[in-house]
Amino acid sequence: MADRLVETRDLKMYFRAGGSPFKPKFVKAVDGISLHIDRGETLGLVGESGCGKTTIGRTILRLYDPTSGKIYYDGKDITKAKMFPYRRKMQIVFQDPYASLDPRMTVGDIVGEAIDIHKLAAGKKERNDKIISLLERVGLNSEHSNRYPHEFSGGQRQRVGIARALAVDPEFIVCDEPISALDVSIQAQVINMFEELQESMGLTYLFIAHDLSVVKHISDRIGVMYLGKIVELAESNELIFHSAHPYTKSLISAIPVADPRLSRQRKRIILEGDVPSPVDPPSGCRFKTRCRYATQRCESQDPKLQEIGPGHFVACHNLDMVE
Repeated sequence: MADRLVETRDLKMYFRAGGSPFKPKFVKAVDGISLHIDRGETLGLVGESGCGKTTIGRTILRLYDPTSGKIYYDGKDITKAKMFPYRRKMQIVFQDPYASLDPRMTVGDIVGEAIDIHKLAAGKKERNDKIISLLERVGLNSEHSNRYPHEFSGGQRQRVGIARALAVDPEFIVCDEPISALDVSIQAQVINMFEELQESMGLTYLFIAHDLSVVKHISDRIGVMYLGKIVELAESNELIFHSAHPYTKSLISAIPVADPRLSRQRKRIILEGDVPSPVDPPSGCRFKTRCRYATQRCESQDPKLQEIGPGHFVACHNLDMVE
């Protein structure tokens, strides 16, 4: 078995959303997810907005305390552990480079804050050398350390966020849609940088994104989420070329193709209806309200992830019907 760095078992994260004291309502953002990430691997996570991708990333890092389930890091149960020793090992790159940086702090102080907290530098000179080294590693230079976030472009701000995450020399990074707020021309540069950093530093990623084509490029395996659950999980090429779940097939059909002739020949699968409310999800299969293959069994039984091939897991009752 490969060296598992991160693992969740039946992880649930519910948020209170009104109701009465005797009958509270909850948003079931993450509802019973079991997955693992091997050391040095990139696991991609895709799905529509509101499906729980960001929540599972933050829950794994214990930025949220899970409602139930277990979180393991390097074989140790950290579900209720004190997290300070693990903050050096587990970091996050946030989606919005505008909101995730303190506008009152210089870039040098932003990157150096974690170095100070974890006492990773013996003196001021070593601290400054570390900061400059980190900035250069992400494509910035020493002059940028004295500037404030508002003086940078969006792509440069995200590079600062990445440098901050790298400041404690982590093993595992949650990349929470790190390129969705960037120009398309900058996205490729940031993706390539993530890959170079992984190779040089031996990093492990949970890479969260909307764009399946981007996730395919950077990920070893891909998980597809729908309304708090994983509906399909497989190796990247296996998922793209041999997808089995109707929701996954719909996402793949939406990937743009550069060749106009091939684009016209492709069959676009358009889902009807809206995503149900996570406060009151449908009984049985949560995808049934938008699935043309739904049967009576889907009304009452929640499909479990089943292995249909080596490392290829799907949660669907009607795989024999799906085209």
